[in-house]
Amino acid sequence: MKMPPNLFKQALRQQQLQVGLFLGLANPLSAEILAGCGYDYLLIDAEHGPNDLRSVRAQLQVLAAYPVQAIVRPPNHDAALIKQLLGAGVQTLLLPMVESAEQAQALVRAMHYPPKGIRGVGTGLERGARWNGVDDYFQQVEAELCLIVQVESAAGLAQLEAILAVDGVDGVFIGPADLAASLGYLGQAGHPTVKAAITQALATISASGKAAGIFATDATLALEYQAAGVCFLAIGADTGVLRSAAIRLLDSIKPGAANNEPGAAY
Repeated sequence: MKMPPNLFKQALRQQQLQVGLFLGLANPLSAEILAGCGYDYLLIDAEHGPNDLRSVRAQLQVLAAYPVQAIVRPPNHDAALIKQLLGAGVQTLLLPMVESAEQAQALVRAMHYPPKGIRGVGTGLERGARWNGVDDYFQQVEAELCLIVQVESAAGLAQLEAILAVDGVDGVFIGPADLAASLGYLGQAGHPTVKAAITQALATISASGKAAGIFATDATLALEYQAAGVCFLAIGADTGVLRSAAIRLLDSIKPGAANNEPGAAY
């Protein structure tokens, strides 16, 4: 048995634009509905969404039947949780709030087996290895792992070049909402100062040869960031899509009944 290829990682290396959606409903049925909608990737969010190891695994199982790549964002940098997620079959991880090269190096080590890292060996119990059903698993898994670190603070921006220099980091995802808060503009991710900082960061990431990503729900802004070097975009979340569609449907029959929808921030 062969491991599924990490098409998301391949696309990033070729600088092919990847467009995705965050999953926060923690439900395999809604994940499966979205899996057939044409997105390049779906990101299962366990940082802000109520996902845990079991719900992540259930969604990975349904997504595997569709031509969409799965990414998972854990709530923190816990090496034991990273080990469990990789064991469940996750190939691409987005790790939040990375602020130093030392943190990035620790995350690389958490993802890899010795001697490169510290990941424990338990393939007979793990879906990722198909319970020892994958031929040459240890060789295959190393080639398919993808680590994206999320820079979303002033401290992270100050260390961006050092983070980018860490071997094993495949890309950097900018988190506009937390970055805006860190820069003193809470709830103002579109503030000119924040946008300028983001544009500069994206250019720095792109110039390093690594993949640059960002969350952007505004189409015009997303195009601006793409011009600055972005090659993977998150353009919304299942929660926001559901709420927006429900409001539009209600307004089509009963105008003004729904409250105005606030902007989403991830």
